[in-house]
Amino acid sequence: MHATEFLSAKSPALPASVLVMYGPERYFRQEILHRIPGGSGDEADLSLTRLTGDKAEIRDVMAELKTVSMFGDQRIVLIEDADEFISKHRPVLEKYVTQPAKGSLLILDVKSWPKNTKLYKLVEQHAMSLECGELTGAALQKWLQKIAKEEYGKQLDRESAALIIALAGDGLNLLQQEVAKLAALVGDNDTITREDVPKVVGGWRTETTWVMLDALRDGHPGHAIDALDKLLKSGEAPQKILGGVTFVFRKFGEATERARTGTPLREAIVAAGVFSNAIGQTESYLRRIGFERASRILQLLIEADSQMKGGSRVDPAILLERLFVRLAGELTVTGSPKQTVS
Repeated sequence: MHATEFLSAKSPALPASVLVMYGPERYFRQEILHRIPGGSGDEADLSLTRLTGDKAEIRDVMAELKTVSMFGDQRIVLIEDADEFISKHRPVLEKYVTQPAKGSLLILDVKSWPKNTKLYKLVEQHAMSLECGELTGAALQKWLQKIAKEEYGKQLDRESAALIIALAGDGLNLLQQEVAKLAALVGDNDTITREDVPKVVGGWRTETTWVMLDALRDGHPGHAIDALDKLLKSGEAPQKILGGVTFVFRKFGEATERARTGTPLREAIVAAGVFSNAIGQTESYLRRIGFERASRILQLLIEADSQMKGGSRVDPAILLERLFVRLAGELTVTGSPKQTVS
């Protein structure tokens, strides 16, 4: 079971004896502990014992699990980074899963949880394991929409969620903080709009990103590259910058494809989801660069993403600069005259 399924349940089935949390996403581990009585807050001071896998002794762990709480609450032993601990004491743990101490919960926090082991199969049969895997793409957007609705009572559409991710990255803790700020911004309004997002998400980096993208759209690649340099020098990841570029220019490419089928250009731009205050500038951009160049926008974005993920040995900064020049319409299209987007 993925952690999102456990956390989304109003009354989740709680682990009775052993719980394994596995995967790279730390955020889910914190949230899981919040849902377990005695796993967090003031109650944890009385019921929770934290140990690290490289220092925990199996004899001490078993003794702790068998100790009866003087307050009658569940005894919880959490072993963090438990991969090495499991490797050393697998037979003892296999036996414990089938014969656990009453009133105690053993939580094993691991990076890897192979399905072909006897311990895995025993846990699936007698206890519980929760996958704390990273969320990406549509799953991450849905999670963000769910957080906005369930925790803050706000509607957040798919495009707005995608914009938050493009500007803030995919760290779940940070994304939740950004939604909290947006919820405070909109106040009594029940919807967080796309226009609201840039007002609070990302700080000065977001402002610089919008300046960069506007310059790129308006045919000033030099200004865009200056802004790019500031972002890179501040430590902004090239892949994250590309995400922001893709979020905006993908819509320009989609508008071009709609116009190809006969939709009037302005209608195509609106249908592609371009912000209302940028429709005029977008129309001017597409007419300026012409149909042939505009029809290559989506392919340029795909190629840049592939190169950034290891498909090229070229410095990512140079890849971004090259993409900027092409998106700005500074390069001619070989073998084809410029055709206006209509």
